[in-house]
Amino acid sequence: MKIKLEEMTLKEVKKRGRIEVAVLPWGSCEPHNLHLPYGCDAIVTEKVAQISAEKAIKKGAKLVVLPAIPIGVNSNLFGFPLTLHLSPTTQLAILKDILRSLEAHRIYKLVLLNGHGGNEFGPLMREVYGTTKVFIFLFNYWSAMNDIIEDVCDDRTGEHGNESETSLCMALFPELVHLKWADAGKTKEPVLEGLRNGWLKIIRPWHLLTTNSGYGNPEKATKEKGEKMLEQFTERIARVFLDISKARIDKTFPY
Repeated sequence: MKIKLEEMTLKEVKKRGRIEVAVLPWGSCEPHNLHLPYGCDAIVTEKVAQISAEKAIKKGAKLVVLPAIPIGVNSNLFGFPLTLHLSPTTQLAILKDILRSLEAHRIYKLVLLNGHGGNEFGPLMREVYGTTKVFIFLFNYWSAMNDIIEDVCDDRTGEHGNESETSLCMALFPELVHLKWADAGKTKEPVLEGLRNGWLKIIRPWHLLTTNSGYGNPEKATKEKGEKMLEQFTERIARVFLDISKARIDKTFPY
């Protein structure tokens, strides 16, 4: 059975019948150290959505994976060539149009499967709250794998092009990964105490924070580590998809 909407024909869509949940993968287009592709976040998120959806559908979920949005919020990465950026207001406009489409087809559950830390959807969800019949669930996919990373990876530091992300990419699209090109992913310490201890928050200028956009050393990444992480956390995501599909949205949901 096909999972991704863009690959389905009208005949196949009609045969699927009632769809309870739409899953929208949303990534970015930015460098990830010297060894991973710019589309890493979008490709990973789409593949994770597909694998998780396949598992959920086998257990009875009624869902479809929408075409992935391949560009995210990246205004702080313009120090690197060819970074692409959508402003949050543009993301809001896209989200509103997708919600309108889903309402027209009586699909009232949307999972935003986010694969990029710069995509902060909370304010957008607040903006549309009460204006749509669609119930929006935000799922930052890495939130389902933090403890798995602790068990599987040797170097657990970093957040961008590091060991865990590189291992995942090696499992999903090894032909696009060039580990021998990577640097150590070292970053600089901020001069202000409030930034070092987390009291202050800024939008980090990535070209000043990092050397070649990487944050964390990918040296010990392997395909096997990626496969192990992928198997475990897609099972978790599949359970979430299944729960959402089965849930009845009423006046007191989700309580």
